[in-house]
Amino acid sequence: MRIEVHVHGILNICKGVTLTQIENGLRKWLDYLDAETIAEARSMEQDEPGIVFHRPERTLEVCWTGEVGRNFVSRLQDTLYELGPLTESASQIELTYYYEDGRDEYQILFVGPSEESIHLAQRQHMIEDVASLLSRHFSQEDVVQVTDLVNVLFDHDLEKRKSAESEPDFQLPGGSLLHFRKKHLH
Repeated sequence: MRIEVHVHGILNICKGVTLTQIENGLRKWLDYLDAETIAEARSMEQDEPGIVFHRPERTLEVCWTGEVGRNFVSRLQDTLYELGPLTESASQIELTYYYEDGRDEYQILFVGPSEESIHLAQRQHMIEDVASLLSRHFSQEDVVQVTDLVNVLFDHDLEKRKSAESEPDFQLPGGSLLHFRKKHLH
């Protein structure tokens, strides 16, 4: 079964990284799309740039829509893992799946130069989301109490990850957040 997905995000690329290195990092995604270069990885939406490396700004812009199958997310996660060492800081990539029944599914993946930078970006994203949601109903003092708890949870999670790394069968957990909504927000 094929499904339409929109992939969106901007990655900050390290100084000196070349287009060839970017395309090598994107190879698993490009192979999935049967494309040799990012120029060939066009979005099915004409007004979207697709995948563009802006060398002067040192950014990789992704604004791409296409029809994909079941293996797409794992290929994209593998691609982001390969791109990680080329990035200067952690960034998020947003995926929106559009189902025929009108339902949308929203997922966030993170990419960065290190697990710590990704963890920090996830923490910041979660704190912003929680604070935004709670501030509609509660005082700033109440919101701070909850965001402090979120910080504690992320500290505990980082400690668990660090201690688990020394275990022989350690695998990094997937760094994604999954949300469902019924409305196109791009």
